[in-house]
Amino acid sequence: MDGARRRVDAVLAPGAGTTGTEVTSIPMDADAPSPPGDGVKPRSQVPVWREGLAWSVLSVDYQRIVQILADRSRLHQGHLICQEMAAVFGMDVVPARVEGLRSKAKRLVARGWLTELSPGQFMLGKGVAGPGGGS
Repeated sequence: MDGARRRVDAVLAPGAGTTGTEVTSIPMDADAPSPPGDGVKPRSQVPVWREGLAWSVLSVDYQRIVQILADRSRLHQGHLICQEMAAVFGMDVVPARVEGLRSKAKRLVARGWLTELSPGQFMLGKGVAGPGGGS
C-alpha cells in the first residue's frame, strides 16, 4: 500500500501534471455505509491517462471497470455495456446502478482510459494495458 500511496502522491504533487483531473463523489455501491458521523462521501480523482500511468491512481471503483474491460480485451471478447458490467460486479441490474456505472465509464472515456465504440459500448482505451501500469 505504501508504494501505491507514493505513486498517488507523486501524481498529485504540485506541478506533476494533474491538470485535467476531475473530482467525483459517485460511489460504486450506493448502499455501502458511510463512516460513522461522516455524512460526506469520499471523493476520487480520475487523471487523464498517459503512457506509463499505473492503474493504482484510480479509485477501486474505477479500477474494477478498467480491469473487467482489460480482461475482455485480453480474451478478445470485445465491448461491454453497463448492464453487463452491473451483472459481472454482482450488482442489481436496476437503472440507478446501471447509470452510476455509465457515468463512471463515460468519465473514464473522457480521460482516455476507455473507448466508447457506439453509445453505451465500452472497451479499454488504445494503449491502456495490464493493471501494473498504463502501457
